[in-house]
Amino acid sequence: MKVVIIGGVAGGASAAARLRRLDERAEIVVLERTGYMSYANCGLPYYIGGAIRDESELTLQTPESFYARFRVDVRLRQEATAIDRAAKTVTVRPLDGGACYTERYDKLILAPGARPVMPRLPGVDSPRIYTLRTVEDTLRIRAQAVAAGSGSAVIVGGGFIGVELAENLRLLGLRVTIVEKQPQLLGQFDADMVSFLHAHMREKGVELLLGHAVARFAETDGGIVVHTDGGVLPPADMVVLAVGVAPESTLAAQAGLTLGARGAIVVDAHMQTSDPDIYAVGDAVEVTDRAAGGRTTVALAGPANRQGRVAADNICGLPSVYRGAAYSSVLKVFDRTAAATGVSEREARGRGVVCEAVILSPLSHASYYPGAQVMTLKLVFETPSGRLLGAQIVGGEGVDKRIDVLATAIQAGLTAFELCDLELAYAPPYSSAKDPVNLAGYMAENLLTGKVRQIRFDDLAALPRDGVTLLDTRTAAEYAAGHADGFDKHIPVDELRERLGELDRRKPVYVMCQSGLRSYIACRILTQNGFACRNFAGGYRLWRSIAREEAARSAAYPCGLEK
Repeated sequence: MKVVIIGGVAGGASAAARLRRLDERAEIVVLERTGYMSYANCGLPYYIGGAIRDESELTLQTPESFYARFRVDVRLRQEATAIDRAAKTVTVRPLDGGACYTERYDKLILAPGARPVMPRLPGVDSPRIYTLRTVEDTLRIRAQAVAAGSGSAVIVGGGFIGVELAENLRLLGLRVTIVEKQPQLLGQFDADMVSFLHAHMREKGVELLLGHAVARFAETDGGIVVHTDGGVLPPADMVVLAVGVAPESTLAAQAGLTLGARGAIVVDAHMQTSDPDIYAVGDAVEVTDRAAGGRTTVALAGPANRQGRVAADNICGLPSVYRGAAYSSVLKVFDRTAAATGVSEREARGRGVVCEAVILSPLSHASYYPGAQVMTLKLVFETPSGRLLGAQIVGGEGVDKRIDVLATAIQAGLTAFELCDLELAYAPPYSSAKDPVNLAGYMAENLLTGKVRQIRFDDLAALPRDGVTLLDTRTAAEYAAGHADGFDKHIPVDELRERLGELDRRKPVYVMCQSGLRSYIACRILTQNGFACRNFAGGYRLWRSIAREEAARSAAYPCGLEK
């Protein structure tokens, strides 16, 4: 059996290694268009910033090392230009010169990845404009950034690549501006959660121009100028386009393989395309969305590696399936960690799912053990079933392990109720006896069973201020240091039972504390004493973050821009 694999990075390399482990006699050929194989896409921004110092650390394998271990023929800078399904051949063009040739196959695996989206804008062909997808792209960007010294860079797009690049270019000393068409960065996150990251990035010197689209680019003597729909940015030394990626499905389309609505290659659970002898894996394929249903594309290395393994299994006669993606991800943003799994509250509601969310701010480990850090956790779940839909966490220590637990819970089909019962490892340096995941379950259970009702930030503006009581239950010192607009009534929770007479029983009471725990206790006291009340989700900590973000956005434009 001869297997040809087009693409030698995550999915393609995994498929090749798995094929060899299953079949010692198979002939395996990998065709990779770039000059590198099995390289760490996710590590590319960190080489630019200098955290990864040695270029060789970006490549997990070379053709020589891969051949030595697996006896796989890896050919770099070889571009597959056509597939003849009837003859079962691939036409190959050597990019370093030489005649085109054909390669016969019994089975073919497509792992072409994704390509950066290039907006059709005037001036986009400037040599000062870059994209980041390959090792070669990385070397060019770093060389320009180092040459710019203390100059400036504009990043167009605020997804994962844009945010990671912003951090790493700042570490090189450049002034960095992110221009994002949407009103927030990182679309996988809800706006309330990403507000913490916006504030942190501004603290680190990154300018954020949100809710504005780029109109054109122009070169001047002072650098490259970015024109937006609202003004003109000062000349920059370089621009990096990070507006997203699109499935690299051109070859598949030309071969007549079935594509989905988004242009990705349609595959079944065995990673088989519409041609039974052709499989496809990685960023170019359409897979099942395990969290929200339907079909989606996932440009992540973990799913690509799993898909490559599944394709190899089935080629070798093992009935392996890929059950879909939960889109779990984690991101370093300077001194913060941001992680998400499943769908956001915004996306779930947009799909018509009846859902709720709880927001809490637990510590990363026991409060009495030194060094505990606050994280903010948002859990999204269907009502009234409690089916888990997604989760987002922003913080420092311990964020990654909690999101992994929640990703596993979603894929296992657990409900919010069952999070309460999870027995998770505990020792004071690592967690608390009530782990943040357990606490999220407790809060969801309270909401689902009617023990508490809540109010969200966006609901506050519609409240009739003369017909309700807005109550802050924090300490006097906390309240004096700052409180939410309208929360003029202050009674610390520990004094509430003795001071109930200060509240008008005819008015509903909306209660706030720092994170939502003390205000929940206050709500239980009030409810059992005949008051109608709601708990403010996320507490003053979340209110302050969102309020500051709204203020920052209103002041960010056109300040610093030319009209």
